[in-house]
Amino acid sequence: MPVAVAHNALPEARAAVEAALDWARTHETSLVVLHVEETGTMGTPGLPALDTEVRAVEEAVQAVIDEQPGEPPEWRVVSTTSARDVPSALLQLLTTHDVDLLVLGSRRRTEIGKYFMGRTVQRVVLDSPVPVLVVKNT
Repeated sequence: MPVAVAHNALPEARAAVEAALDWARTHETSLVVLHVEETGTMGTPGLPALDTEVRAVEEAVQAVIDEQPGEPPEWRVVSTTSARDVPSALLQLLTTHDVDLLVLGSRRRTEIGKYFMGRTVQRVVLDSPVPVLVVKNT
């Protein structure tokens, strides 16, 4: 089964993509890039993300792949929209696409921030139906 990576426009997403690509290569599996487009409270959750958003994610992932040596694993982007509940949308994508592992990016935090880890990351780690690898952006 494939490995999944949650992707967003933050720098820690790059570290997560790199780790997920390494995992997919090592375990000879494919990669599913999960993208949740935040639409705000007025948006409709559960719809596919805008094509421009998906293309931007594809380009960002391809840029990481282009910088790494070796043959890339098979990969694809799956997307959805969320009306202010990104963790639930990510968890739904996980169950829909039947993956073995989820890779999340995280950033350095203050002492208090370390306790709380980050709302999205903490909720996904606690509620994920699959193991989660949290990767720190260095």
